[in-house]
Amino acid sequence: MTKRTRDDVRNIAIVAHVDHGKTTLVDKLLAHSGTLESLDDRALDSDALERERGITILAKNTGLDYGNHHINIVDTPGHSDFGGEVERTLQMVEGFLLLVDAAEGVLPGTRFVLQKAFEIGLKPIVMINKIDKPDADIEATESAIQDVVLDLATEDEQLEYPVLYGSSKDGYVSRDPQQRTEDTTVLLDEIINTVPAPQEHSQGLQMLVTSLDYSEFLGTIAIGRIFSGSISVGQQVVRCKDDNVFKPEKVTRLYTFTGLQQVETQQASFGDIVSVAGVDQSIEIGTTLCDVDNPQPLSYVQVEDPTVSMYFSVNDSPLNGKEGKYLTSRQIKQRLDKELRVNLALRVEDTDSPEVFKVSGRGQLHLSVLVENMRREGFELQVSAPEVIYKEINGKKCEPMENLVVDVPQEYQGAVMELLGTRKAQMQNMTQLGSERIRMTFIVPARGLLGFRNQFLSETRGTGIATFNFHGYEPYQGDLVVRQKGALVSMENGQATSYALDTIQERGVLFIHPGEQIYEGMIIGENSREDDMTVNPCKA
Repeated sequence: MTKRTRDDVRNIAIVAHVDHGKTTLVDKLLAHSGTLESLDDRALDSDALERERGITILAKNTGLDYGNHHINIVDTPGHSDFGGEVERTLQMVEGFLLLVDAAEGVLPGTRFVLQKAFEIGLKPIVMINKIDKPDADIEATESAIQDVVLDLATEDEQLEYPVLYGSSKDGYVSRDPQQRTEDTTVLLDEIINTVPAPQEHSQGLQMLVTSLDYSEFLGTIAIGRIFSGSISVGQQVVRCKDDNVFKPEKVTRLYTFTGLQQVETQQASFGDIVSVAGVDQSIEIGTTLCDVDNPQPLSYVQVEDPTVSMYFSVNDSPLNGKEGKYLTSRQIKQRLDKELRVNLALRVEDTDSPEVFKVSGRGQLHLSVLVENMRREGFELQVSAPEVIYKEINGKKCEPMENLVVDVPQEYQGAVMELLGTRKAQMQNMTQLGSERIRMTFIVPARGLLGFRNQFLSETRGTGIATFNFHGYEPYQGDLVVRQKGALVSMENGQATSYALDTIQERGVLFIHPGEQIYEGMIIGENSREDDMTVNPCKA
């Protein structure tokens, strides 16, 4: 078979560490291409939590028309806790744009997303972003990018890449860091010239489903990339997953992506990223839609295993039923099953109790986002403290390790090293950042980072920056000091009073405020000493 090429289409992913400017850059590309005249800041961050936290949690795709080309753009998360989102969406593209902050340089998130892109064999474009920042060090950043590319590249072709410079916020991209342009035309031209055009993989329809959506009117909607053939409204297709081939289904609606809108169309061809209505609600991510008489499932990238788990259970405290409307184990299980269909990196297991479920994910942030979304939807539940997941490798007990990078003022260097020393951290590198700050790199057990962030911010008076990503499994590092301080425990049922809390706060750090309902045995704070202390927060 002679492979056909779609020269009018380009598919590219934008990858970067958290807060290096991916989503802002997409805004400018949509505006400068004329796809959208005006849009909100970070328009693709449509989820409420994304806008509040200022980070991308869910991978999303958009598209724009530039000249005679249609460019499909995938915006991926930069935090390794959402690696499942990265892994499932990078399969849809031929190239990627790596965005690196000119001041912060290469961070763990940069390395993580770059490694995933190289493993699939994607063509790179590099852009050094935020070059207008006062502390930008373009030369050092470019050198660090060269080092990490040399370390991670899987093919010789990946070692050669164009480097662009610009500012997502100001909306310009240039080939010369000393020269400012008016818009992002340089980047759009580079995408057309560098990213390979899609090639048909085989004869017959092959559409890989990488995301799912739902409509009250259309039901389940499958979103993915057409790798071969074409698909049209009214066509009969079959779902294929692994060795399973399901019954034929009829395509009722077909959409392509332009800007923030899904544009209805009658037909789409290989290279296009589309959404399809008419599929059964049991469809899963990783399914291939094929011709009825020629089912050819595509292989789907394996998502890495979870490293942290928590137990979700029905709230059985004396205050149950006061904050949510979905309280039962059946409702919680249905919600977790729904999440499993779209959150590939999540695992849910039953336990000995029908009211308790073991939920495993890629990190604390991954699980905390799920808990917060459930809370906002009206679910009331109890969660346990996070625990790391151990593995036995070659007969040895092994635990997940993290790459940790901390940027701190020099005066807090000793305090941070002492804090990490108690958590079995091993220093790998230390570099000077300007005249007042230093950057330290550690390998640390994942369990050593549980509860680390608050202590770190306290030790550095809020001036420290800590980022980390998964390093791998290594032999068990030994026991850690789990808790150095005791708890403040209530001896009464009732309402907390200002009078009582004013006295108690001298004993430690409070978790509650005046007016909150309290029950006997409830932990209301952290004691400043090692032992637990029973107190009366309801005293008038």
